[in-house]
Amino acid sequence: MKLFRIRDNSGEKKERFADIGALTGKIADKTLEQLEREGVFVFPALLRDTEDLTREQMVLQSVNDTFRSGNLMGFLGCGDQRLIITSRFCGAGEDYFFQYLLERVLDLPNLVDLETDAAQDDRLFHFLLFLFPRCLKAAMRKGLFKQYIQRRYNDANIKGTIDVARHLKENTPFMGRVAYHQRAFSYDNSLVELVRHTVEFIKGKPYGNRLLLQGREEVRLVIAATPNYRARERRRVVEENKKRPVRHAYFREYLALQRLCLLILQRQKHQIGLGSRQIYGVLLDGAWLWEEYVSSLIGDRFYHPMNKSGRGAQRLFDGNIGLIYPDFLSRDGAARIVADAKYKPADNIGARDYLQVLAYMFRFDARVGFYLYPEAEGGEDRTLWMNRGSTFEKNVTPRDDVSVTKHGLKIPTDAASYADFTAKMAAREREFRQVFPVG
Repeated sequence: MKLFRIRDNSGEKKERFADIGALTGKIADKTLEQLEREGVFVFPALLRDTEDLTREQMVLQSVNDTFRSGNLMGFLGCGDQRLIITSRFCGAGEDYFFQYLLERVLDLPNLVDLETDAAQDDRLFHFLLFLFPRCLKAAMRKGLFKQYIQRRYNDANIKGTIDVARHLKENTPFMGRVAYHQRAFSYDNSLVELVRHTVEFIKGKPYGNRLLLQGREEVRLVIAATPNYRARERRRVVEENKKRPVRHAYFREYLALQRLCLLILQRQKHQIGLGSRQIYGVLLDGAWLWEEYVSSLIGDRFYHPMNKSGRGAQRLFDGNIGLIYPDFLSRDGAARIVADAKYKPADNIGARDYLQVLAYMFRFDARVGFYLYPEAEGGEDRTLWMNRGSTFEKNVTPRDDVSVTKHGLKIPTDAASYADFTAKMAAREREFRQVFPVG
């Protein structure tokens, strides 16, 4: 197996990718939308939970003689070639930070220690399985998927269009039955059937029933909606869904679920990476992971509006004008704090970042703002005081009542093991939370 490891938001000379040339040739300068169509699973669903991802974003982008990576972390493969994208905030050795984010945000066990051994593809496959309950719950927030289907009948209760050819074939001589078909709006359609087949497949795993408990109510609804489920029809259901991807923008969560189910069912027999032409893998948005992780730390003290799901939307102006989604608003309205999660080093926070948070502070009468970022270099917090006055009158002075603070969560880079890393992170999290008063 040939493997190359890079970090997110970094650049490497193209010549260093020589050992995985077949893989880089298939992914370089391709958009996420193109990679999704070719078999790569991107989480969260594009343009839904995160504003940091777009369909045009690239995993590896050519810049002269260099390939540059973006905010995406994860695993890509083609044949026996592998590319692993780790967090830039991890230490020199293992990427414990990425594993820790997956565990905290997605409730995933430590399955993705992306190492070079024979079980690599098994880990990726298990990772897909453990994503299933979350994708199922996200999709079914829109309700159980319903679509028009065509059902075929052969009885005396004619309620649709007569199939003349089928009637002559099946009902000669005439015995009182008529062959016909009827178009109906039904929950028992090819997509819900695909989900049911995935549920039944996961049930067959040693940990399957325990895994499905994470989406117990959703699984119950899927089973109740598919009385015509037949295990032997799995191949037909898979082929129907490959030909008919979900297209309506409102059901984009179901498109992500459909893609995930197809990946699981098509690769159930260790077919991940089968053949030299197939690319595969899982990519996760680092900025989204970081923001959701921060929410898990300070959610008891802050509101967390969700931009793409439309939850907690705010407006700048009267008349429903100026839609905004600040990352975090303190629950203490008397001493309001605005906080913005940034998956980048403190020195890269500036310019538009300042303008955005200051606009939010003005809107919510907040005197204090925070940038919350991962800190891997052991730096200290820095508080910036807003100026008053103007250079034209030569009277610029710092105010003492409006400030923004760059507040980093210090990521351990010297952990001896993952257990050591999690213990150190618990202490760093307590320090991180201490600056925020209980509302």
